[in-house]
Amino acid sequence: MARDTGRAEGIDERAVLVVAGLADLAVSTLGSAVGTLRGLLRRSDAADLAAEAERDLRARGRLVLDRYATVPPAHLEVLARHVLSRQARDGA
Repeated sequence: MARDTGRAEGIDERAVLVVAGLADLAVSTLGSAVGTLRGLLRRSDAADLAAEAERDLRARGRLVLDRYATVPPAHLEVLARHVLSRQARDGA
């Protein structure tokens, strides 16, 4: 239920409201996830689902590591290669 007292909210009150909203969202999401998990555990192919989920998580992990673990080439190195290729193309 929304309350409108006609006064401006202070920073502390706004922070408390945001934290309370996040907590409510977390609780409702957790409740939904627990219900979904219970439904999945009742399935006869739960082992297959778990194995598929593990493969999916490993693939996601590999993608994340590939994205962030590789070191991009140095900026000046990229520029130097660009200049060399342009000089070779122009015949200079």
